[in-house]
Parts: sequence; structure tokens; C-alpha cells
Amino acid sequence: MSPMRDQVLDDKVSPEYKNIDTVVEDLRSGNAQPEHIANIIYMILSYEVSDEAQIVSFLTLLSSSGLDRKPEVVARCAQGMRRQASCVDQQSLLKIVESRRGEGSYKGGFCDLVGTGGDGHSTYNVSTTASILASSLLLVSKYGNRAASSNSGSADLLQAIKPQPPVITSMTAETLPGLYERSTYAFLFAQAFYSGLRIVAPIRKKMGTKTIFNLLGPLTNPIHGNIEARVVGVAQTNLGLLFAEAMKINGAKKTLVVCGQEQLDEISCAGKTSCWRIIERPNPASDEPKSKEDTDLAINGKDGQPRTLVDIQQFTIEPSDFGLQRHQLSEVSPGKNAEDNAAILMRLLRNELPRDDPVLEFVLLNAAALFAISGICDGDTSDMGHGDSGKVILETGPGGLRWKEGVRRARWAVESGRALASLEAYIAASRAMEENLR
Repeated sequence: MSPMRDQVLDDKVSPEYKNIDTVVEDLRSGNAQPEHIANIIYMILSYEVSDEAQIVSFLTLLSSSGLDRKPEVVARCAQGMRRQASCVDQQSLLKIVESRRGEGSYKGGFCDLVGTGGDGHSTYNVSTTASILASSLLLVSKYGNRAASSNSGSADLLQAIKPQPPVITSMTAETLPGLYERSTYAFLFAQAFYSGLRIVAPIRKKMGTKTIFNLLGPLTNPIHGNIEARVVGVAQTNLGLLFAEAMKINGAKKTLVVCGQEQLDEISCAGKTSCWRIIERPNPASDEPKSKEDTDLAINGKDGQPRTLVDIQQFTIEPSDFGLQRHQLSEVSPGKNAEDNAAILMRLLRNELPRDDPVLEFVLLNAAALFAISGICDGDTSDMGHGDSGKVILETGPGGLRWKEGVRRARWAVESGRALASLEAYIAASRAMEENLR
């Protein structure tokens, strides 16, 4: 599998230079261009702009202009931010993927499950736990940070695991490929890959208002171009299509953007969830491959038409589509702090929760979605290992995806102990790498 490319940046890697004062004036006059806005984001994170007043003025005007709700601006700014990330060796990542066996339409690539946060519901750490379940069958690259507005962020949860937590700071651009030789799970701690976030964090805190940085997190996984599939949660329904379009611009072809009806940045266990699916389809206007050599023309056919088209499909889902019951959000509230949530996590992974436990089913919903969108549920046979009946649930639901098969696989990850083993392998590998860094 070749890495996805940042399509806009491939065309315009180095936009015409404009300093922050000029771009601020352009924002005031309504003449600011997406590539110039994105370049200021890069300059801020690269310490080329450090004046607090300038940064506040830029972020405030960007928000008041409404440009931070335009797909191309968001996509470009995400690209600008990723330009500042510590670079992971691409060839090493490709070798890791090539060594894996695909299943269904899943090619064995990296997957992520991430949300914008800020939904105000303070539910349990669903996406982090679901990503651990998913790593029992998928190669997971979970991107995250510490809590900004909740009791427990993904980094906080992992560091509270007892008796030994992972060393999340040991995962860097240099060590990440080596970790995947020992583990199918990795947590990419934002601050370990984006040193420039240190200058932005205190400024955002002082401002006390949402800025474009509240949107960029899910779009800036440091190995974005190598992500095969992902589930992205947004905290407002009106952000769903925006995110889908921005991710499409950035080259995503296998993505599910979700927003629970309660304005929840997860798939809701309490009711309906709005979905925007990015899907790659054959282009009916393109000539079909006539030989093996023709299939190597990955982008265009002999007639110059693209082989495939990338569409955005909209639909809604609810727990019954997964074969699960509804639970009120009050039933899936977290503990008082990260330590309480970590205890819940370990009980879940040790299969100590009842099969109909609200938190467990909340996690199953979201893990199932990543399994479904990855394509691993598309096969007609199953051989996950010990405890797998091999009976694939072929039923499809909204969006044409096998949600119930995703739940079957997520339950197997818990009940077989594979998810727990995956977490333990990650913890051991991260701690070993920390020892090597000393």
C-alpha cells in the first residue's frame, strides 16, 4: 500500500511568503488566501512567529471571518501544521505495512480513532479504549493529547494505568517504526511530535475562546499520509461535512466522520449518530484495466480519466444497527479522574464487565465502526484465532457497512484476551524504548 499524498501541498509546497502582519491585514479586508493562512500556522509552530499579540490577533480574526469553517482553509492549515511535525521514516512504515496480512478490503495499513473533544459531556475515554480493542486485528496509530476540557484525556488515561503505564514520551519519529516491530498499537503523543504546540497552548488558554487549533487535532496525525482508515468524531453536527471535505482534500479515501445527536464526538450509545463516509469508488467514465500492466496505472487510465472517484456519503446509525441496546449518557460517565478511568479500562480488557455493561457496549460501538470502515469486516470468512467461531455476520446496515460483524470482532478482542495482550505488548515496548533512550 502506498502512502496517501497531501494533494494540495504536492502542488504548492512553498506558497508565496507573506508575514503575519500582512495576513492579518488580508483577514481584515477579506482578501486572505488559504495557503497564506496555512503558512502562518506553520510559522507559529516553527517559532518563526512568537509575538503573543500578533498570534492572538491572527487567531481572533481567522475565527471572526468564518474562514476557519471553510474546508480548504482547514485542510491547508492541517497540512501546514503537519509540515512542522517530526518526520517519521516513510520507507520503514511502508515495510511494516507490507509485512502484514490484509483481510477483506483492509490492506493491513495504519488506522486511527480520534475526536475533536470539547463536547462537554465528559463521557468515558471511549476512543482510546476502542482503539486498543481495534489493535487486536488492525495496525493502530492512535493520536492524542492530555485533557483540555474533560477530566481525562487519552494521554492522561494511558499514564494512569497500573501497575505499570506505558511511557508515552518514548514514542518519537525515530522510535515509532521500531515499536511496530513489537506491537500493533502505538499512541502518538501530540507534544512529542509537535514541539511548537508549547508556544500555542498558553496563548489559547489566555484567549479562552475556540480557535482553529480546536479543529486541527484529528487532522494532524503525524503519519497522516500513511493512515489507511480512520474514525473521526466531531462535537457539532455542522462540523461533520466540513471535516469530511477537508479530509478528502487531504487525500483520505477510507474515513468515517461521526457526531452523536447529543453533539457528542463519538458514536452515541443513547440515540442516533450522523455519519459522513469518505469512500473511494470505481470511476464509470474510466476505461477498465485490460491487463496486469494496466492495473499499475493507479491514478489515471489510458483515456486520462481517474480510475476512481472519492465521494462523501451521508447517513445515520443507531445502536440497534450494531445489535446493541441504547444507554443514556449518564450511564457511561467516567470516573472522577484518569485513575478511575484507567481502572475501568483494565476491568474491561480483563473481561470483568457484564456483556451488557453500558460502558462496554459504548466502546464496542466505536471499535466496531473502525473495524467496519477499515474493510476487515468485508471478507466472507474469519480466522481471528482462539475463540473465533468463524461465522461472519454478512448483514449490512446504513452506509452499506457490516456494523454487527464489527461488534462480533470487538467482543472477540475482549473475550479472547487479545486486546489486553495488545496493550501489554505496547506498554512493554514503550518502556523498553525508554530504557534504550537513557
